[in-house]
Amino acid sequence: MASQIESHRTGAEIVTGDDTICRKKSVQLLEELGLPKGLLPLEDIQEFGYNREKGFMWLVQGKKKVEHTFKKIKQTVSYAAEVTGDGVSRRRES
Repeated sequence: MASQIESHRTGAEIVTGDDTICRKKSVQLLEELGLPKGLLPLEDIQEFGYNREKGFMWLVQGKKKVEHTFKKIKQTVSYAAEVTGDGVSRRRES
């Protein structure tokens, strides 16, 4: 995964260090893409990156693995230390 992140760093918006700011940026991106704000319930986020040109995003957290249970759907999911994804907005342009 690290090589995947490295190949998308050029031209990306990258925030490091502050968990609060990284989390805020990740929630803003989810909203922008039309996804639920609670989709990435991560803690101790050390880096957030988004390359708009390529539509690639990533989060690096301090813990090796985090498990979270979505109570409404009674489903437990796990997130690796590095979470990556391709994001394309689902919103329609008027």
